[in-house]
Amino acid sequence: MTETTRADVVVLGAGGGGYPAAFRLAREGRTVVMVDPFGNLGGDCLAEGCVPSKAVREAALARAASEKYALFGLRGAMPEVDWPGVLAHKNRVQSIRYAQHRDEIAASTVRMYEGMGRIVDGNTVEIVTNRGDTLRVQAAHLIVATGSRPRRLAVPGAELAITSHDLFRLGADLPAPRRLVAIGGGYIGLETASMLQRFGAQATVLEATPAILPGAPSRLVSMLQAALARRLHLVTDAKVTSIERSADGDLRVRYTCEGASQSIAADCVLMATGREPVLPAGFDVLGLPPGRVAVDDRLRTALPHIYAPGDVNGRSMLFHSAVRQSLVAAEDILTGGNGSARMNFDAVPFTVFTEPEVAWVGMTEDAAARQGIDAVAATYDYRIDSRAQIFDEMEGFLTLVFARRTGILIGAQIAGLDAAQVIAPLALAVQTRATAAALAETPFPHPMISEGIGKAARAIA
Repeated sequence: MTETTRADVVVLGAGGGGYPAAFRLAREGRTVVMVDPFGNLGGDCLAEGCVPSKAVREAALARAASEKYALFGLRGAMPEVDWPGVLAHKNRVQSIRYAQHRDEIAASTVRMYEGMGRIVDGNTVEIVTNRGDTLRVQAAHLIVATGSRPRRLAVPGAELAITSHDLFRLGADLPAPRRLVAIGGGYIGLETASMLQRFGAQATVLEATPAILPGAPSRLVSMLQAALARRLHLVTDAKVTSIERSADGDLRVRYTCEGASQSIAADCVLMATGREPVLPAGFDVLGLPPGRVAVDDRLRTALPHIYAPGDVNGRSMLFHSAVRQSLVAAEDILTGGNGSARMNFDAVPFTVFTEPEVAWVGMTEDAAARQGIDAVAATYDYRIDSRAQIFDEMEGFLTLVFARRTGILIGAQIAGLDAAQVIAPLALAVQTRATAAALAETPFPHPMISEGIGKAARAIA
């Protein structure tokens, strides 16, 4: 017999788009029910994305550091790769965080269920737990935060390719790739190819568009493509037509490039062709269009009591963006729609953890011009930076873009050493509408790349 209960809010999904809102609402005394197939927090980011992939990446960077021994006056051999040991490190980090999250759930008043939720109507969700129990919850508000999943090309043999799930999931046991072909030159394909090459793999990236990292600022793309091409085989304008398994067990990826049919052999093919939103069962009863869920800057759908923060809306498919979206949705619920919380998608930083790193936030000069904004930019070249000189990584730059009339920072782009770290204060500056004068007057620590923020700002202030 199905139990029926009531709650103020039902949250579908416990990833970055779901659990911050659930905890925020619960702290304010709201009754919150949350359901997730993992039965824990973190979503795909912890299960198979950001955290495990960066744990593997750091192992790759530790090994690659030995290439600079001579630079620092050191001697020694490059460490051998213990691939099961690398995966064990990844698993350890994931397990630590899952235990931490279990404690957070236990300390809250959120009612957490491991299972699947199905929307019955705009105010009712049916939960079927992994133990087979069924529960119906009626609520005033619904937060749809069911995230996304890897997208596969519809080509023959697509099932022969792995995805980021297979490589980074907890307990992954794939053999170490020796000849990797990544289909897709976005951040997932590039990051994975970059780190596996450092473990000794030959890595090829096939990108269907004219350049890697589609949608990224063009100057960052140019710098990154030139740098990665020294270690990776990058093929652009490559349209994959099929994946086949040869008689010897190898995989063969067939593609067309410049009108010619070509192929390449691999022992591992990674499908890195983006991610697509996952809609919960029963979503169609809401009468909302399928696909990416349209939301406003409060994360409200066309049904104002239903919110869709995170990857499911497709606007900014990043964990840290999902967290902020989740909190905006919670504040809107708490204030009855009368609060000031809004999601500023322009202030969300995008980081690509290749080697070298690239990162950006807000607008480029060209983007500003297209919007009719008179902008002025200043660039800090890594060649004059003391930290870059210490590491002999002087190929890079930091560019700040300001609105000329007000001096407000509207964008920033970084390529090179520490880009993923340095973009953080610049995202804060975009969010708070900091001016060139404010940045110029701030003493940034020496010797760090962030010094470039002040130096570039002083060229404008």
